[in-house]
Amino acid sequence: MKKNKSFKKTLMLTYIVLLSITLIPSIYSIIVSQIHTQRYNLIISNVSNANRINNIAKNDIPEELWNIICGKKQIEEGLQYEMMNEITIGLDEMLKKTKANESREKLEVASRANATLLSNVHILIEQMGFGSTVTQNEESLEEIRTISELFSDIMQDFIVTEIESADKTNLSIKNASIILTVIQLIITVIAVLISTNGFITLSGSIQKPISDMEKLSTKVANGDLAARIDIPHIEELDTLAENLNTMTGQIDVLIKKNMEEQKNFQKAEMKALQAQITPHFLYNTFDTIVWLAEEEKTQKVVTITKAFSDFLRISLSRGHEWITIGQELDHIKNYLTIQKIRYADILNYKIEADESLLNFKMIKPVHQPLVENVIYHGIKNKRGRGELFVSVNYADDSKKFVRFEVRDNGAGFSQERLSEVRTELKNGDENSEKLSSVYGLYNVNKKLRLYYGEKTEGLVIESEAGKGSVISFTIPCSAVGTEVL
Repeated sequence: MKKNKSFKKTLMLTYIVLLSITLIPSIYSIIVSQIHTQRYNLIISNVSNANRINNIAKNDIPEELWNIICGKKQIEEGLQYEMMNEITIGLDEMLKKTKANESREKLEVASRANATLLSNVHILIEQMGFGSTVTQNEESLEEIRTISELFSDIMQDFIVTEIESADKTNLSIKNASIILTVIQLIITVIAVLISTNGFITLSGSIQKPISDMEKLSTKVANGDLAARIDIPHIEELDTLAENLNTMTGQIDVLIKKNMEEQKNFQKAEMKALQAQITPHFLYNTFDTIVWLAEEEKTQKVVTITKAFSDFLRISLSRGHEWITIGQELDHIKNYLTIQKIRYADILNYKIEADESLLNFKMIKPVHQPLVENVIYHGIKNKRGRGELFVSVNYADDSKKFVRFEVRDNGAGFSQERLSEVRTELKNGDENSEKLSSVYGLYNVNKKLRLYYGEKTEGLVIESEAGKGSVISFTIPCSAVGTEVL
């Protein structure tokens, strides 16, 4: 009995000691990780803010002032002071967060340059208010550009400093990893000695599972997410081993899923662009312009050329993914202007929208493929003149959702074909070329799903053979203009 009791005390003491020393690396790792995570987050935040305000100062403000000087905007419509305020707020936030002296000094210099820039902007606006000449305004703008370039150089220096700080942090992480490894080795030696001294049999049972887990963590760290460990059939370690295997599997699944989503996103983007500016549309438009020019229909040449130019401008939008609903409707109008000239005898159209919605933003452009689908698969296959109606309105009285609708009186779908189209839009296909004639609709539906997620049900199609179709979709007002949902 005494031996059993003594053995229990020794066993309990051994467990307490082993548990205590095992916690040391975890606590050290958590503390070090928190410190380094905070540093990295601060650096990333500073670099992101610096890039943002640098772009505002270097590009947006001179462009805004140039638009005012050129008369494209009135002085009171200019956003230069809002932009300057955004720069000031960004600098203040970085000054509050930044602790490194070198970075703070650069931010303070940038703040003074920003104050000088604001002063010069104010002088330019005042002299324009007093009726200064264009030459004087351009000279003032050139000085502002010079200050903006100086500000940009300062911010670039600040970014370089932050990147150097990140490199130092990375070195600190490596050193901490070495220290942690040393601590683990020391603890392992102590644990082995204690285990050997008190529980030779028990240490033999625990050593292999721990070694397997260590090997698994190394493999996972090196990118081998297919690695797994055998369940040791030890009550205290079974759950841990299962969780490690589950965690590794989940990481592998999530990474593959993310890669697949990125591939699908890129495919949808490429197909959406093809649906917006298809080669046959370009060729047909140029052919129409040539034909009108040969017929000496000058006014129609001017009309179709301007519509085509505006159509391309909105389609490209300097790489931006978001445009206003007003621009989206202009894009449709330009497209229909071109098609109306080509199909004057078979096409009439009408566009209506609630004016309070025109300044909201949405992904670009989604209507044009829908309208093109209506013309080529609905109206052209109908006898007589086709009518096309586009409308944009609030979806309900709460004004939380916007409903877009494209309606026509074309050939429509049979119920069997309508069911096939709905199935194709819902399920899709890895190869969009297999989607028959609805790949344009599929790409629009995919794009809506990618950008708005569960906040939209995608395209809704209602149709009756010989009577036309209605294609609609709804997006939330609270989501429009937000690029990350």
